[in-house]
Amino acid sequence: MKKSILSITMAALLGLGVVSCREEKSEAEKAGEAVEEKMEETGDAMEEAGEEMEEEAEEAGEAVEEKMEETKEEM
Repeated sequence: MKKSILSITMAALLGLGVVSCREEKSEAEKAGEAVEEKMEETGDAMEEAGEEMEEEAEEAGEAVEEKMEETKEEM
């Protein structure tokens, strides 16, 4: 009698442990997905900022070249 009660109790505890671990795992997966999504958004924002910086640098370079040409013509 004691063995069957002990076996049933152990099975119930094991079942609860597996269920609670699954919940924690799914919460961890959700957190991981959220982190991954934020990292992708940050990467995209950094990429856009880099492209904008390149465009601005090109425009600045062109403006400097124009001023140099104007200065040469004035001399």
